[in-house]
Amino acid sequence: MRDSPNVIMLFAAGFGTRMGALTANTPKPLVQVAGRALIDHALTEVEAVTLETKVVNCHYFPEQIKAHFRDQDDITIIEEVGEILETGGGLKNALPLLGDGPVFTMNTDAVWSGENPLNALLKAWNPAKMDALLLCVPKANAIGHEGRGNLHLAQDGQLSYGAGSIYTGLQIVKTAALNEIKQSSFSVKLLWEKYFAENRMYGLEFDGKWCDVGTPEGVKLAEAMLAGGDV
Repeated sequence: MRDSPNVIMLFAAGFGTRMGALTANTPKPLVQVAGRALIDHALTEVEAVTLETKVVNCHYFPEQIKAHFRDQDDITIIEEVGEILETGGGLKNALPLLGDGPVFTMNTDAVWSGENPLNALLKAWNPAKMDALLLCVPKANAIGHEGRGNLHLAQDGQLSYGAGSIYTGLQIVKTAALNEIKQSSFSVKLLWEKYFAENRMYGLEFDGKWCDVGTPEGVKLAEAMLAGGDV
């Protein structure tokens, strides 16, 4: 079993209901930000790291996602048919493609400014003591995010629930315990519960800025951030 992640799961199956009219006929990962699809902004970050496998799931307007990647042989598309599987179920469903070692998982509704976020996680990853390493930001560096942060980052990097940091939707996580979860549709937080109980949940604070692009206003904020303007 590999110790470091060389595969990634990009979550692109959600309905994007908070986007309103922008997702009435378009899946959220294909919403345009500064002239590019949201998911392409995510892939720009991914391409800075050498990865063997890239998997994108889809459910809402799946044919549009498939068409977007039609000419990209290095990306595998997996369609979730029937019920939407959420993040944990989507990851479990993709395990035959991802293997049995640690993986990156990444939401595709954000843009970044600063150090490459995947490289930052790789440098901090320690599989001897970690089962998950979440990239987090303080509220001051989280643009377009309405929450106040519900993760407490201890001095040694260990995570617990509490006021403090915001999860960015990017992590390195071990997946073997997914096979112990019987549900087909569930949040990745169900997997985290096991790791929290065993004190193997860790976080890393991201020094750059992160913009949550979950609403039309988030699109404007992301474009301003990328342009170097005040947000």
